[in-house]
Amino acid sequence: MAEKSAIGVQTAPSRQQLKTGKTESISERIERLYSAISRRAYELFERDGRVDGNDQRHWLEAEREYLLPMPTSLEETDGEFVVRAEVPGFTASDLEVTVEPRRVSIAGKRESKKELKDAEALLAEASSEEVFRAIELPSEVLATKVSATLKDGVLNIQIPKAESKKSVPVETPAA
Repeated sequence: MAEKSAIGVQTAPSRQQLKTGKTESISERIERLYSAISRRAYELFERDGRVDGNDQRHWLEAEREYLLPMPTSLEETDGEFVVRAEVPGFTASDLEVTVEPRRVSIAGKRESKKELKDAEALLAEASSEEVFRAIELPSEVLATKVSATLKDGVLNIQIPKAESKKSVPVETPAA
């Protein structure tokens, strides 16, 4: 598969700039990303002559244009789940971790701007990179007791499990 140049990706006709803000909920972020990716996948479908059978390839190509890959792992011990995510180049302030009773979501966005000044020319380049991952957990967790650390580009999230509900035998009256 041929790689696209950064210029080709940036000049796609309807590629909208992704906007994020701290007030955006996870469901709003998912909806925004899904809409942008599906719009771009349709553009790729049209570019290839509207030939059926390439849906997955178009979707994955569009997804790669919007999101960076984020390798993750989920480990389980007796008392907690540990999520590890590789996020090289992101700082703690670039990342947002959200924990719900059965889901953990990691979202991040970083922007960089470079300016090169010359006697006659000024060149300014800006780039934006975004990551997003939602992981369903096998059992409920204590969302209020989560701890996360970021070291050497690896985000570690320790999520304590919720105490399992004990079953109580129900006695039926003798007839």
